Amino acid sequence: MIIYHGSEYVIKKPEYGKGEIRNDYGRGFYCTENIELAKEWAAGKGTDGYANVYEFDDRDLKVLDLNSGEYDILTWLAILVEHRTYWQSHSIAEQAKNYLRDNFLLDVNRYDVVRGYRADDSYFSFAQDFVSGTISLRKLSQAMRLGKLGEQIVLKSKKSFERIKYFGNEKVNAFLYFDKKKIRDQLARKEYRENKNTADTKDDIFIIDIIREGMVRGDERLKWN
Repeated sequence: MIIYHGSEYVIKKPEYGKGEIRNDYGRGFYCTENIELAKEWAAGKGTDGYANVYEFDDRDLKVLDLNSGEYDILTWLAILVEHRTYWQSHSIAEQAKNYLRDNFLLDVNRYDVVRGYRADDSYFSFAQDFVSGTISLRKLSQAMRLGKLGEQIVLKSKKSFERIKYFGNEKVNAFLYFDKKKIRDQLARKEYRENKNTADTKDDIFIIDIIREGMVRGDERLKWN
């Protein structure tokens, strides 16, 4: 497959073991199959950058696909809780984070590659609302589809780094793509506010319900759809 990595720099040889440990899925090399999304990431700080292009062979690699029907949204959220540092600190949020870790967390370091949503600022705030008990699981699931959020592909193992080959790059104009990123984020937040204000139903599940009823990964009530 062809994948892209948005950056301020040209990266011809991604290095295993580098990267920020507090990213969504921990330390790894974060890419996407969507070049437009990579360009937004490249211009994320308001400066020009590069969409680095790679050929990647994931055959025979152990891939964790969090968007497959095998997992519910709380598995993704538990991984986010484990790696992201800033969360609300009041009592239900702390209890929720601990419950998610204990019952839904997967060890992403056991996999060569992880596929899943990217928690940009707006989407991270939606996740925080759920953890703090202010929105239902249904509304969180709907929120994760707003603003055309893309999927990221993260290389985690030394074996996966051996399968990536640099193909070139495209220069990214920050004037254009920083605004595109901002507009996408604003659209997601606008749609989220509108959805958040709609009425809940008697069947909606909140984090406190999940804790009280002892729901765990695989529970049919927790599927994405």
